[in-house]
Amino acid sequence: MIKAHQINYKHREFHILNGVDVSLEYGEFLAIVGPNGAGKSSLLSVLANEVKSNQKIVFKNKNINDWEVQELSKHKAKFSQHNSNDIPLEVQDVVMMGRYPYFDAQPRQEDHDAMNSMMQETDVFHLKEREYNTLSGGEKQRVHLSRVLAQLQNKIAHKLVFLDEPLNNLDVKHQYKALETIKNFTKKANSAIVVLHDLNLAAQYADKILLMKSGRVAAYGSPEEVFTAENISEAYNFPCTICGHPITNNPMIIFG
Repeated sequence: MIKAHQINYKHREFHILNGVDVSLEYGEFLAIVGPNGAGKSSLLSVLANEVKSNQKIVFKNKNINDWEVQELSKHKAKFSQHNSNDIPLEVQDVVMMGRYPYFDAQPRQEDHDAMNSMMQETDVFHLKEREYNTLSGGEKQRVHLSRVLAQLQNKIAHKLVFLDEPLNNLDVKHQYKALETIKNFTKKANSAIVVLHDLNLAAQYADKILLMKSGRVAAYGSPEEVFTAENISEAYNFPCTICGHPITNNPMIIFG
């Protein structure tokens, strides 16, 4: 799906990423975790081709720089950590932005169907005629998740979604619903790379974990391989205990 080798990235004189390797197969859910300033969001931006780097990133067996922009937008989409809080449009118009790669002037029925389907999936359909600016932070977050997912509603096989902290401002119910939606997306042979702060949710939903510290890969592998007391305590500089989740038996991290 996507492969990158020895990614290095610096802003001005600050080295943000140092020798990062990433490899993601079809149908995989990769969670990028790590402390603040570890380089998680920067790595996501480089992989999504939003930040230009000198490293070769191969997406679907083709250098990502060789893709035509509009065509690429039908194969991959990115949910950003920071979205504008001031968009003077109705919710349905914001979600329809995700369908812009598919029409020139007026959306078609399939665009409306994709929009409505994803608004229902993210539990914002009942808000579709509300002004975006009147929504709560969590509601706005779900609108943008709906927009990004609507962008990838097509018949193309093996799509990839990048999500930078999609759970911000969401209550517990919608955190789980969002992750279930992403997981269901990957079960259709699509892939997802998601920046998460909640390690226990990452352990529950992700197939692979990329643990970062100071712009480098601290550990990479399955949740069981990465989430050890040694790895987590070293990365976060804070003690923790690892035990099995009483229901799923996934690693459960308890800090303190």
